[in-house]
Amino acid sequence: MAKKAKKINMNFSDSGASNDQLYVIDENNNVVSVVNAITNNVISTIPVGHQPVSLNGNPNNNRIYVTNGGSQTVSVIDGATNSVVAVIPVGIQPAGVGINPYINRIYISNRGSNTISVIDGLTNTVISTIAVDTYPTDINVHPYINRIYVTNEFSNTVSVIDGLTNTVISTIAVESQPAGIGINSATNRVYISNKGSNTVSVVDAVTNNVMAIIPVGNQPTSVEVNSSNNQIYVTHEAENTISVIDGLTNIVVATVPVTSPIANIDGDLSLE
Repeated sequence: MAKKAKKINMNFSDSGASNDQLYVIDENNNVVSVVNAITNNVISTIPVGHQPVSLNGNPNNNRIYVTNGGSQTVSVIDGATNSVVAVIPVGIQPAGVGINPYINRIYISNRGSNTISVIDGLTNTVISTIAVDTYPTDINVHPYINRIYVTNEFSNTVSVIDGLTNTVISTIAVESQPAGIGINSATNRVYISNKGSNTVSVVDAVTNNVMAIIPVGNQPTSVEVNSSNNQIYVTHEAENTISVIDGLTNIVVATVPVTSPIANIDGDLSLE
């Protein structure tokens, strides 16, 4: 049996055309490493909270948000100085980070309390707490229609939140253990990896109905979308492959071998 790779969460911050920075979580040492993407050197190591889980960045204000699962907090990093500028208390076992850069709202899935914390990016305060189904894991935002999608792993559902009212407007039944979420804003399609059934559910963002179920590899986790070519990339936690889905036909068009199992990928492929 292949050895499971350590989970790595990454995000790019563009603080200038010549200063691309890659942020990588080191969950064993409770830090975020900053890599210069041009020189490939680590230029900074930022202490965060206990057991950092995930991160995401707001390109409009160069802030990076890190969920600290063991501290029940979110660390806010200034991408210009690579320092923590705020620590925000949230719910139990915070995990996923979703961002709407147009309204400067940050959404945190709290797995242990079955809630979503809504953070005002200007004040760094929680302005709303939204109840969802059991064990919300990943979270993603469709910024053009101001909708937030949350995978509830132990309920086999996806919660759809209206970003204007901060209320759940739909609960979508999917397959076993929904894990990752990818969104193609150009086609209004939402892609859900179902870790327990080895499938991807395709959701129509207009109707919130499941329009297709696509078989993929063993234990699919992270989902990334490239809107420019309408392809969807799905990593598999239990095998050394990435499935590539054609968004037009909803068919796996390639299976890419990798050197070890990958739990998560974040390459900013949406290009939106």
